[in-house]
Amino acid sequence: MPQPATGARGEGIIVLPDGEQVRVLFTNRALVEAERALGKSILALAQGFGDGIVGIGDVAQLLLVGMQASRRDERAGGPIPNLASAYDVMDQVGFAKVAEAVIGAVAGVLSYGQDDAGGEDPDPNA
Repeated sequence: MPQPATGARGEGIIVLPDGEQVRVLFTNRALVEAERALGKSILALAQGFGDGIVGIGDVAQLLLVGMQASRRDERAGGPIPNLASAYDVMDQVGFAKVAEAVIGAVAGVLSYGQDDAGGEDPDPNA
């Protein structure tokens, strides 16, 4: 299946109790920003998600990076997201919903191109 023209992107939407939507976007650039902010590689974080050892602060920082990248991409006005606004989102919807949106969006970038079978037809039984 051909890849979308947008390239390696992972997006998520978090719906707040009042109906407002918080969008997160991850690209390779955003993942590098997250690595710098967290002092950890994104692959180590991904492994940590699988092992259940990623903390609330890590998820909040990833949420912030995703919110900022989405704002840049949309060229949206208004206040620039900060860590306090990321925690506010988490307080409103809970850790699990934020983690689900962030993990899904990060996975979208990390798995980009993996479904390309190198020009061969993929095994329909896989």
